[in-house]
Amino acid sequence: MRLTEFWERMNEQFGEGYAESVAKDHVLAELGGRTIEQALADGEPAKKVWKAVVDTFDVPQRLH
Repeated sequence: MRLTEFWERMNEQFGEGYAESVAKDHVLAELGGRTIEQALADGEPAKKVWKAVVDTFDVPQRLH
């Protein structure tokens, strides 16, 4: 998954304004207690980070 696709899915799931807030503020256990932003900055693959989002939030099947 490309980073652009990751952000498209984030924006579709949460809305453009709120997606950035979720990425910055929400700590995910699946990412080792890091935020989405931290995990991406640490070099985690976008696909792995998106899976953590899907596992944490009620993401519609079409965005999986």
